Amino acid sequence: MKNTSPFLYITITTLLLITITIMCAMNFPFNWVFYLTVIGQFLVVIMVYKVLTDNYSTNKTFEDFYEDCPIKLMKIQAENEKFR
Repeated sequence: MKNTSPFLYITITTLLLITITIMCAMNFPFNWVFYLTVIGQFLVVIMVYKVLTDNYSTNKTFEDFYEDCPIKLMKIQAENEKFR
């Protein structure tokens, strides 16, 4: 099988679960909602498997925190502080 991106599985699962939420709000018949929920649970398991087995590597560590919001370490010195 062709090695596909896990984002496809994430998108399909998310759209299905949003559709189920809308169907519940619009009072669709129970059997439709039930069967789609079972399919959604199956897709969540497949999605998690695909994400965890994806061939992805990075050189980031926990010290890098979030890549989109890097934290710069600041050294703050207290002046004229009286400690008890």
